[in-house]
Amino acid sequence: MVIGASFAGMLAAAGAAQAGYQVTLLERDALADGPTSRSGVPQGEQAHILLHRGLTAIESLLPGIEENLIAHGGKPFNTSMIPWLSEWGWMPLRDWSYEIVSIGRPLLEMITRQHVRALPNVALQEQITVTGLARNGDQWSVLDHGQPVTTADVVIDASGRTSRLPHWLADLGIGVGEPEVVDSRLGYATRRYRGHLPLETGAVVTATPATLTGALLLPIEGDDWLVCAGGYGDHRPGRTPAEFERFLAGLRDPVLADAVATLEPVGDVLIHRQTANRRYRYGTRPDWPAGLFVVGDALCAFNPVYGQGITVAATQAALLPRVLNRYDGTSRSTRQIQRRLSARVDVPWSVATSEDLRMPTCEGSRSLSQRVLSRWTTRMIQLSAAGDEACTRAFARVYHLVGAPTALFGPAVARAILTSLVRGVPAGEGRPDSLAAVTPTGTTPA
Repeated sequence: MVIGASFAGMLAAAGAAQAGYQVTLLERDALADGPTSRSGVPQGEQAHILLHRGLTAIESLLPGIEENLIAHGGKPFNTSMIPWLSEWGWMPLRDWSYEIVSIGRPLLEMITRQHVRALPNVALQEQITVTGLARNGDQWSVLDHGQPVTTADVVIDASGRTSRLPHWLADLGIGVGEPEVVDSRLGYATRRYRGHLPLETGAVVTATPATLTGALLLPIEGDDWLVCAGGYGDHRPGRTPAEFERFLAGLRDPVLADAVATLEPVGDVLIHRQTANRRYRYGTRPDWPAGLFVVGDALCAFNPVYGQGITVAATQAALLPRVLNRYDGTSRSTRQIQRRLSARVDVPWSVATSEDLRMPTCEGSRSLSQRVLSRWTTRMIQLSAAGDEACTRAFARVYHLVGAPTALFGPAVARAILTSLVRGVPAGEGRPDSLAAVTPTGTTPA
């Protein structure tokens, strides 16, 4: 049984099905046939990014889905071709990197759900509100307002940030430690636009500890665009169109404000504030029950600004066919599998929390290892903005979760950083020429 039919749940169901299990997928909402947002996904209309590792992981679980996403209007593009204003200047455009498919979340959910429904050993039950778990011998029962819904040997909680698992376990007499929380107080707002722009890949203006504001422009299906603005603490964007446009106008570069000035808005400005990083250490205690696993945001929720959540859930689901084939029904085996699922979180958790702790709006301090790593990666980004290929490639591999963190310390990267300590960081290429078609002639970037 899988609790929750959002991405983590649907992909976990596909992974368990690939391992040969008969899977029942339980969802609280009534699911529409079309690409419609729903109450169970309050951030559904916000911008989402599926990193390259996530795309390949989903394709391994649901073959043909990438082609289907593109057929429905998803925009494939090379991520190194996105004009990207980092803290240290514009990143040079390159014709290599990792491909992603940019698409609105409701449509992405719909297509994923169609593929999951087509699996012969997955049954989806809608409008089931799980309110508890019960253990009967070797079997789990899922309760809907105290009444058993169905039983299973294995339960996977994929119910997201709002997971009630700590309370359900407490009712069973199983203690759960408090989660680790790192909250930089990011708030963001998204609006959908329609029209033509002389850009194929969108644009990014990152927030820095000095500015605390940034924004993202992405092409999606239907020749539409999503503009997502984010700010920390008191610098969060407002919900009115006028406030949204003023926010964009106040960024370090006018490209996004100029872009939306030529587009037609579609719908309202939608805000989202649940952005804290939160991680549970499930499966570490000896009394952890057999046959209970946790994935996705129910296990670890990330600050969405880094675009890691769906990808991490996909990599966890892609792991399930291998680990469930060796599951022997014991608590020990369960804990071993849960540790492997949790290990998928380690690198993105380190990235997200290290970056958030740099923000003055974030309480807490970085450990010594985080400070050292941050200084190293900061110099890497500086060199990447100056055109260093080794730093750019290594950072892209780790960010897209296709390479181990050791790539950050490879010989070519170390040589570039050590050389820069002696010779300094060379000047970058400056603002990409492709943005001249968006920003009117004569406009001087801030």
